[in-house]
Amino acid sequence: MTFLDLEWYWWLLIVVVAIIAVPFKIKFMKWWSMRQQEKKNKQQGRWGDDE
Repeated sequence: MTFLDLEWYWWLLIVVVAIIAVPFKIKFMKWWSMRQQEKKNKQQGRWGDDE
């Protein structure tokens, strides 16, 4: 059984990888957002930055 020239087990593998990868991507994006916010807050306290 094939769909778009891939056997069923390749589709199963792709689905499993996607299911595993999505939560890690969400966690990474939250971590990255917090890191950027901390950098921004750290720079506001410096002298000479009147932004």
